[in-house]
Amino acid sequence: MLYEQLVGVLDGLDLEYEIIFVDDGSSDGTFEVAAEIARGDPRLRVIKFRRNFGQTPAMAAGIDYARGLIVITMDGDLQNDPRDIPLFIKEIEAGNDIVVGWRFNRKDKLISRKIPSRIANWLIGKVTGVPIKDNGCSLKAYRASVIKNVNLYSEMHRFIPAMANLSGARIAEIKVRHHARRFGESKYGLSRVYKVLIDLAGIKTIRSASAAPILWFTTLAAPFLILGLLLVFGALAAPGFEESHYSPVLAGSGLSFMTLGMFLVFNGAIAELLFRTGDVSARDLVTNTLRKQ
Repeated sequence: MLYEQLVGVLDGLDLEYEIIFVDDGSSDGTFEVAAEIARGDPRLRVIKFRRNFGQTPAMAAGIDYARGLIVITMDGDLQNDPRDIPLFIKEIEAGNDIVVGWRFNRKDKLISRKIPSRIANWLIGKVTGVPIKDNGCSLKAYRASVIKNVNLYSEMHRFIPAMANLSGARIAEIKVRHHARRFGESKYGLSRVYKVLIDLAGIKTIRSASAAPILWFTTLAAPFLILGLLLVFGALAAPGFEESHYSPVLAGSGLSFMTLGMFLVFNGAIAELLFRTGDVSARDLVTNTLRKQ
């Protein structure tokens, strides 16, 4: 069981620790079992979502509630090995801000899991400029002061290193053990490639426009606004404006380009607002949290 393995490893380390389980709206009795364990162990806290929100919100909630200086995330299906945790702590203590696990001997299906993952990791590295071999590995360690300032939303957990790199975070990658799945079913596969591409486009936009979104969008809008103004003025200045059917076409085209330009400017304003205020807090998704007082 995950709890016994975690305690077995962490008790052997000379440090204080806490364990946070996040129940992503399961209906199989997981929360009840975890809650019973938490009642007897003050180091364990359990968070339950109202319904299934996905992996990124679950990670965000755990990170949000964590109180330690080092935060380590991992899946609960025992494919990640708790025995690797000391290696991550050592790398953080060596000065790194984020340590990423690399499942170099991955125990997953070749066609549906390994090949899409390799393609996705290659694309992510090329687009973001942060060459990580295994962005999808959930076993990662973070300096709390860094990860708590990274806004997680959608399914952006695989892009955490790229997002943290914006603030100059030091990132390391280490080899970790990986076990064949024994519990549950994977929700990832070839269908996720499309989602990765969409998220990748989003993270590229964030990296490009994060400093001043409205300025970035206004720059994109400028050619359309200028072209639109030229077409409108050209239509108004054309001889025989009332009689010619070409001038209204120019005017209509100009107004269309100007509308597109203003649309981009408004998008920039919205992006500026979202970037400055952040997304919904992970705490808003939680219906229950147990802790031993």
